[in-house]
Amino acid sequence: MWTLGGPMLVLLSLGGLLVVVDLVRLALRARSQHTTAPGRCVVLYDGHCRFCTAQARNLERLTGKGRIELRSFQYEGVLAQFPGVTHESCMKAMQLITPGGRVHSGFAAAVHAVATNWWGVVAYLYYLPGVRLLCDAIYELIARNRYRLMGKQNCDDGTCQLHLKRG
Repeated sequence: MWTLGGPMLVLLSLGGLLVVVDLVRLALRARSQHTTAPGRCVVLYDGHCRFCTAQARNLERLTGKGRIELRSFQYEGVLAQFPGVTHESCMKAMQLITPGGRVHSGFAAAVHAVATNWWGVVAYLYYLPGVRLLCDAIYELIARNRYRLMGKQNCDDGTCQLHLKRG
């Protein structure tokens, strides 16, 4: 038994990995944001971004059809359904809202989405020391440059132009 600056980790065997997962979930509950409970997992993604749309569909395939509901936060009225989830936070990262209303952002959102499937326990490797930091940094870099990755997206509100002018 040993600790890593937070929850106690008990590593005994494969069964021990399940204990680690539960302890990590408990630690995340204490600091996560909440909103209206949708009753199922909802992923908010940038529907004006071709890269984001493609990755949201890949995530849906990984989790299994029907396990998550994909919604573009860019559509009118979507964010109004989830008080506290802002346009700004969605522009920075994908958001996953759990059936109970807990909000996860960025790579952690993908981890929680994949964890809805039976083999998703592999996604919890994300919580190993150093892995989360690396994954979050790569996610942030991609998110900042997402409009450049798959070309210019046509959108009416000028959002795409704002991101393309940055570089």
